[in-house]
Amino acid sequence: MDIIVVKKSVTAKELRHIVRKLEGRGFKANISKGTERTVIGVIGDTSKITEDESNAFASMPGVEKIHRIIQPFRLASRDFKSQDSVIKIGKQAIGGKKIHIMAGPCAVENLPTLLKIGKEVKKAGATFIRGGAFKPRTSPYTFQGLGEEGLKYLAEVREKTGMPVVTEIMDPRDIDVLLKYTDVIQIGTRNMQNFRLLQEVGQYDIPIVLKRGLSATVKELLMAAEYIMAQGNDKVILCERGIRTFETATRNTLDLNAIPVLKSLSHLPVIVDPSHGAGHWRLVAPMSKAAIAAGADGLIIEVHTNPEEALSDGEQSLKPGKFTTLMKELKAVAKAVGREI
Repeated sequence: MDIIVVKKSVTAKELRHIVRKLEGRGFKANISKGTERTVIGVIGDTSKITEDESNAFASMPGVEKIHRIIQPFRLASRDFKSQDSVIKIGKQAIGGKKIHIMAGPCAVENLPTLLKIGKEVKKAGATFIRGGAFKPRTSPYTFQGLGEEGLKYLAEVREKTGMPVVTEIMDPRDIDVLLKYTDVIQIGTRNMQNFRLLQEVGQYDIPIVLKRGLSATVKELLMAAEYIMAQGNDKVILCERGIRTFETATRNTLDLNAIPVLKSLSHLPVIVDPSHGAGHWRLVAPMSKAAIAAGADGLIIEVHTNPEEALSDGEQSLKPGKFTTLMKELKAVAKAVGREI
């Protein structure tokens, strides 16, 4: 028994009674109200529930039926929620007809540069400003980010442009400071299976962009999402950003197969990071178009006014002019698949 489907006529009192019974057995209840039905996700080791106990729940007032989910990712699965989830962030909504573009530098370097980039991408049609204040780098000797100062710069750009902020968290101890300045928290590829971090962000009511790990399977990505959702935060946005394969011609192998696969298995929105997926600015445009055609709900694109001088990932960053051209081209692709930018 992983899901309890309740009747359309269920009363608030009956719903509370079901939840209390579950909590009395040591489970958590996650209630999802859709347009067609309301379901209760049972969080915990449901293998402990005997057949008699399952039948008892099925006979409770307000219960229509009980259902077992085969997939180990219960809350993220289509069995739990058949309709696509739409994550609302301020005036924006990711997962609907509109495709959202998150754009900005890999790392926040200074306020003037960030503000200039922010104004340029907003003018071109981007809906979110992205930038790293805490940077996970392979070498301990490279630029590690500005920390809280960088977050303040992002918040100032949000004030000037109206675009919500997307930035990465690396350490659970930084959650409070990030919540002061950001609208969307990104879990980077290296932290996809940092389960302590996933559980921490899952306790807050803030959208999470969860990037696929370097060598993670689709199932492992969905299980990581489940860690967040099991704590009560269902505002998870999955991100395909390329995986490590034997191919060395590109930085990573951007797995566009993952988009329709994830869409078939999960109700969560799926976005794509073509910058990290390809690793070179010349490849960002074609892979962005391919991602939209494959069904992506959004893109994360790195943009810098002077990539040659960028402190992080300049080789994969588009200049504002190239980004503006790409945005015009993406509108045509989106229209062709019944979406809009």
